[in-house]
Amino acid sequence: MKWTSKDIAQYVQAKEYIDTAIIPLISISFKDDEIKNSASHGEYISILSLELERQFKGRVLLLPSYSYYHNNSPETKLQSVNEYIHHIKKEMKHVFLLTSDSSWTKSEEELEGKLLWLPAIPLEDMEEKYKMKIVQDQMNQLLPMFIQKWQ
Repeated sequence: MKWTSKDIAQYVQAKEYIDTAIIPLISISFKDDEIKNSASHGEYISILSLELERQFKGRVLLLPSYSYYHNNSPETKLQSVNEYIHHIKKEMKHVFLLTSDSSWTKSEEELEGKLLWLPAIPLEDMEEKYKMKIVQDQMNQLLPMFIQKWQ
C-alpha cells in the first residue's frame, strides 16, 4: 500500500496484516557536480520502492521518501532517521530502508531499521524494456530479504 488516501483507507481496515514499512532514503544535493547524480539515485530508489510495494501489496506500506541534505553530518542524518523510525515502529514491526547512498552503510548497525543499500544504475538513457529487466533483476535479490525477515 502506498501513502495515498485510497490505500490508507484500506490500511486502516486491514492494519493487523500490514506489519512492514518501506522507507526510501533520498539524498538531496544542489551542487552542480552532484545534483544530477542525486536525482538519478532518487529516481532509481523510487522505482524499486514502488515495485516492492506492488509485489507485496497488502503486506507492506510504502511511506513517502525520507529526504535529507547530502552534506549533513552522518550523526545528524542517523539521529534524524532513527527518530523517524522510532515513531513508525509504534505501528510497524519491520522497517526497511532503501537507499543508493553508500554513506548509510557506515551507520548500518546503529540504524533502527533494516538497511538495503543498492548501487544506483542510471536509468535515464535506457529503453523501457531494459529498465524493467534491471528492476526485475533487483527484485529477485530483494524479495528473499523481505521474506527472510518475516520468518
